Amino acid sequence: MTTGWEAAVEAQIRSAQERGEFDNLPGAGKPIPGRDQPYDEGWWIRSFMEREQIPSDLMLPTPLQLRRRVEHLPAELRDLPTEDAVRSYVAALNAEVVAWLRAPTGPRVVVRPVNVDEAVRRWRADRQQRVVTATPVEPAPSAPPAARARRRWRWWRR
Repeated sequence: MTTGWEAAVEAQIRSAQERGEFDNLPGAGKPIPGRDQPYDEGWWIRSFMEREQIPSDLMLPTPLQLRRRVEHLPAELRDLPTEDAVRSYVAALNAEVVAWLRAPTGPRVVVRPVNVDEAVRRWRADRQQRVVTATPVEPAPSAPPAARARRRWRWWRR
């Protein structure tokens, strides 16, 4: 037995079908994505994150986000131009870690502040290694072989 509002909705759908509003819709005749896969309660979250290109790291609890940032710190510091920039970046990260340690939320994960001097030492060593291993610029060839032959010919002609 249908209620009054269900009957009204069915009537609206029927009239829209008669007007042809459901004809030639995008995706008509195509299979529904994920139809052959088992049911997953979080399908809409995953599809939203893929559609909006949201990194999955943002779904982690705060302590795990902080720990991941500490682990990836050398890669983050690599492109910073000065030692002051490195120190300020590490200080900002340490401030976030200390704020979390004062009022921890989420799972119990060991997260410690980063030693600033150790981070700067690693940054310097990485920077020095990149300078040493940089590929040297090869000198341009002096002249093509045909030009060298012309020069030799001019010398002989004199």
